[in-house]
Amino acid sequence: MYKYTKMEILDIYHVLDFEPVKAGGFYVWDKKGEKYLDFYGGHAVISIGHSHPHWVDRIYKQLNNIAFYSNAVIKSIERTYAQKLGEVSAYPEYRFFACNSGAEAVENALKLASFHTGHSKVLAFRNAFHGRTSGAVSVSGYPVNISPFNSNHKVVFADLNNINKVEEELSKGDFAAVIIEGIQGVAGIMEPDADFLKDLRHLCNQYNTVLILDEVQSGSGRTGKYFAHQHAGIKADIVCMAKGMGNGFPVGGIIVSPDISFQKGQLGSTFGGNHLAMAASLAVLEVIEHENLMENAQKTGAYLKKRLKNLPDVKEVRGKGLMLAIEYENEVAELRKNLLFEQKLITGAAGKKTVRLLPPLTVSVHEADIVFNALAKAGVCLQTF
Repeated sequence: MYKYTKMEILDIYHVLDFEPVKAGGFYVWDKKGEKYLDFYGGHAVISIGHSHPHWVDRIYKQLNNIAFYSNAVIKSIERTYAQKLGEVSAYPEYRFFACNSGAEAVENALKLASFHTGHSKVLAFRNAFHGRTSGAVSVSGYPVNISPFNSNHKVVFADLNNINKVEEELSKGDFAAVIIEGIQGVAGIMEPDADFLKDLRHLCNQYNTVLILDEVQSGSGRTGKYFAHQHAGIKADIVCMAKGMGNGFPVGGIIVSPDISFQKGQLGSTFGGNHLAMAASLAVLEVIEHENLMENAQKTGAYLKKRLKNLPDVKEVRGKGLMLAIEYENEVAELRKNLLFEQKLITGAAGKKTVRLLPPLTVSVHEADIVFNALAKAGVCLQTF
């Protein structure tokens, strides 16, 4: 067995040979001073742009006052954030619970649904991704992440947009919750149909099942509305948030319908709602509102989506706003390497044939044109290689 002489990072990620050391707006710079256009935002985390001045200022001022105290005391900034979130998200009557990550938000949503209904079964959807903690893994469609320890949760999977399977299961009357992503991100930007979401809402009402919308990746204004499910005109019972919520500051949360019952002590978090996290998250809401970033995401995303359909070898372009996927006829690993190292464009992937674009919501049609030209040039380079 290899003996380490110093502590190393646990080798669990596939890491690109690339290290950003500085960031601003929608650009990052590496150690050599090379500038890259960031159209991935660290898995949709950078919502208002890297190091946005208002975000930095709010965190700096909060840090100079008080950085942390536990939930044993009053924290006015958490209440201020909750009220602003209700306004911006169009969920003013709901209640807010703060935690630290998307997976933790999902865990608390599932637990709350189980407390409320008295049931333990959950209906989830194939190819979904909800996180890597025990309950979150169990409702995700990736068996490689499920250990024997967290393999015994009561979960039934259905195909996305298959309402007949959903009704067949919920009619049994023993489900605590249905959990669904506003748009499936890791699966490759797969959207639930608007009619499917409406029917899902109806069935959850009919069979007294809690409807949980996981908006960890598709929320925070990314699709042109604050939450992706709002395009279908429905409301969830519980909504999970993280990623773009803090623009890079680790934070998560859920909002909960006033119809969902709970008791003190059933949920909790040492760091949830801490002063710095709420300062960062409040700054994000303020910038989204003041700079009209949801409108910009809708406009710029529609423009880019239309252009992307003209690229050669593209099978399909999917998504809403600035949550887009380009599915190619062939595998995209070499294409993405060319984009990064030759075109200086950061993108994401979903599977072997899909490029994901999840840029800051501050990008304009100018940056969209740069991305289109980079994709076109990279495609040509690979064809002639």
